[in-house]
Amino acid sequence: MAPATSRLTARFAALRAEGRKALVCYVTAGHPNPERCIALMRGLAAAGADVIEVGVPFSDPLADGPVIQRSSQVALEHGMTLLRTLDLVREAAVSVPIVLFSYLNPVIAAGADALQRARDAGVDGVLVTDLPVGADPVREPWLGASGLDFVRLVAPTTPLPRMEEISRHGGGFVYLISRLGVTGERAALPDDLPATVARLRAATSLPLCIGFGISTPGQARVAAQLGDGVVVGSAIVRAAGTSVDDACALVAAMRAALDAP
Repeated sequence: MAPATSRLTARFAALRAEGRKALVCYVTAGHPNPERCIALMRGLAAAGADVIEVGVPFSDPLADGPVIQRSSQVALEHGMTLLRTLDLVREAAVSVPIVLFSYLNPVIAAGADALQRARDAGVDGVLVTDLPVGADPVREPWLGASGLDFVRLVAPTTPLPRMEEISRHGGGFVYLISRLGVTGERAALPDDLPATVARLRAATSLPLCIGFGISTPGQARVAAQLGDGVVVGSAIVRAAGTSVDDACALVAAMRAALDAP
């Protein structure tokens, strides 16, 4: 597990001290193209993102909805790999923490030194969507000992004992999936979200960020009142497909909604 002085830990501690909530923004590496992706990361940081998740494009996604699937296909057509993703992170050189968001296969394919190279590029945390706790006794210690915060996912159907186990093997923050199904924009937050948040609060002292389906400033504000922050993905990726400015304007509006008294 990463040390307590990681940039993710420091960012969440600073937000807590200020009474503010985290805005975690997802981008697909290489979308809409590599050059605009660098501008997007820099723009999101300037617009108020506290953490940027950089998704590694993957040809066989399990949890991604249609918007992110399409963005991954575009990025793959631009030749994006995990190692090229790290080049983008290094070149963007943003001031906010970076979480590498990936399926397991691209991490393995990048080689035994992939996680060290990620740290060298400026990555602070790693989230592997298809590696649940206890699934791989070889890869999990490798990821956990990388010096990167190992961000874990929790589903709304996860029982309390399992939430506790997941949290013990995680770092940085816990990503709470707000609903079943794939990623994507939704009209409303699920009715059972407050109860799910309460169960997770009882299971961990890590910061709790809520994602899947948050697409408007109003939804972001409501979800952030329950957790320590929100994760916004598909809405940003969709806007970025139009222009970097549109994506940054959306994030600025969400930042304003989270900070409003």
